[in-house]
Amino acid sequence: MVTARLTGNIWATRKADGLNGYKLLLAQIIGGTRAGERMVVIDTIGAGIGDRVIVATGSSARRMLGDDEIPADAAVVGIIDEDCDFEE
Repeated sequence: MVTARLTGNIWATRKADGLNGYKLLLAQIIGGTRAGERMVVIDTIGAGIGDRVIVATGSSARRMLGDDEIPADAAVVGIIDEDCDFEE
């Protein structure tokens, strides 16, 4: 898992059937050796742009969606409520 800040929406007129109904967002990793890296994430909990979030990747992300056949590599699994010592 990584921490990230949601920076924008991703709009896709066409996408895999398994992704229908999910909101796609652009996230920028905060803290650690991957700080600044951007990724597309699937929002599973109603997070919004500007939120700091916890992102699960790989098979953990697909498990959050309830289907290992969904073509997903990253999913928002938590919204960070308190200030932490993350480097931005």
